[in-house]
Amino acid sequence: MNYGLNLKKLRERIGLTLVATSKIINVSDTLYSRYEKEKQTIPLKHLITLCNYFEVSLDYIFNFTNQKIYKNYTSTPDTKKISERLKTFRKENKLSQKEIANLLNIDQPTWSIYENAKSLIGTPFIYTICKKYNLSADYLLGLSDYPKHI
Repeated sequence: MNYGLNLKKLRERIGLTLVATSKIINVSDTLYSRYEKEKQTIPLKHLITLCNYFEVSLDYIFNFTNQKIYKNYTSTPDTKKISERLKTFRKENKLSQKEIANLLNIDQPTWSIYENAKSLIGTPFIYTICKKYNLSADYLLGLSDYPKHI
């Protein structure tokens, strides 16, 4: 997904150690190292925490844009907005819940859980949707109202 290298560059740019960075998201340094190397997928909640710490957008971390942060960026995902935007995205693209679930290689009830804000969508799924449909991850997660498309 290409977020690991950006996390490492941001961490090193401000002289933060792996251990110090792991404490920001309350995980072991070994686990954080696996996140940076993308040997294990970082949960979206941790990725958002690090975006806030480094003052960059999720789109920047994902290499969707060179713009570090958007003017109207908010630091906390809004579950209601996420739910609405996931549903709107699916309907605008004329996809059923089953079709979007198949695209993401998950089952339909899992997609329904994401779409109904019962659980935060997984990092690989938000990345896949945004990459395939040129959507801003920050927009889809309610962290920014602009831009919608990348």
